[in-house]
Amino acid sequence: MVNQSDLPFRTLVERYGTTLVYTQMLKSDALLNDQDYLEFHLRDLTINPACPERPVVVQLCGNEPQTVVQAGRKIQNYCHGIDLNLGCPQQAAFDGHFGAYLLGQNDWPLVEQIVSAMAASFTVPTAAKLRICQAAPKTLDLAQRLGACGAAWLTLHARTVAPRRRRHGAADLSQVKRLKDNLSLPVVSNGNVRTWNDLEQNLKETGADGLMVAETLLGNPWSVPFIYFPDGDTSTPPSLFANKVPDPVDISLEYLGICREYPGTATLSVATTHVRHFVEFQCHRRPWYRKFRPALGACKTLDDVERLLRVRVERWRGRTPRPLDDDEEEDLSDGPDACDVVEDFGSLFLE
Repeated sequence: MVNQSDLPFRTLVERYGTTLVYTQMLKSDALLNDQDYLEFHLRDLTINPACPERPVVVQLCGNEPQTVVQAGRKIQNYCHGIDLNLGCPQQAAFDGHFGAYLLGQNDWPLVEQIVSAMAASFTVPTAAKLRICQAAPKTLDLAQRLGACGAAWLTLHARTVAPRRRRHGAADLSQVKRLKDNLSLPVVSNGNVRTWNDLEQNLKETGADGLMVAETLLGNPWSVPFIYFPDGDTSTPPSLFANKVPDPVDISLEYLGICREYPGTATLSVATTHVRHFVEFQCHRRPWYRKFRPALGACKTLDDVERLLRVRVERWRGRTPRPLDDDEEEDLSDGPDACDVVEDFGSLFLE
């Protein structure tokens, strides 16, 4: 997830049970030619050193074998695996001819060269994530080729590429099962996961070795996909989100706290986007949500975001505003705030 899988967010979902995290898709040529880009993403990987208990996989994109290899060598010491992204459907991937736009059969020799070079060059395992090829049966053919080239595991997002409707329709899990039934290497299934029942159904249908969850976690990062029952009692089934959803202000404040713990690893834009997802997940139909979006966009610092959450959002929810730091002097009394005034003033023109 570009600009969504920052270190603070990865740390957050790890706190709640995620067993393996991926970075966002990194551009190989930018890692080599843009020093600021390289330093930012190295900081993301090194400020909280990788360890066996908190494995992280780096995603790379590109369409030139040596460029991908040289880029991977710069980050291989700070991760547990490097994944070639063959699933990105965005317009930028189309324009740059990478991601899912390398799945056409004419590009298979190039993809094989890239994966072979990665597997032969890196000190950590090489993997690849792909989408369903056109036509669908060819997906297995490509997967077998990538396995022969040295891919340690494959992830299939079981939809075809569609730049303007990238999640249109249900994922075709039969294609994941086809890979699992015909490959000797591990297969990870991606798509159609919103609840714990989705996870169970996905595993039942595909027999996959793992399940990847992406956008669902943006709204609810309380992921507990694997629960150990020491006494063998499984009468109470686990939930993808522990049978509950975190309070949106609580989880937002926790995320902001991690951002402060690891400064310089999430931009303000990224941080506010995460907060928007947390609040939107539960509150997008509340009348006050239309005031929240512009108020969040007007925040200039993390302190501004925290103040918005603690005071105005809590007031909009009919709750007592939460205390700020001791050195803050904020009017916590109920009453119209600036956003209310602007909205009322604007209504004069509408009338």
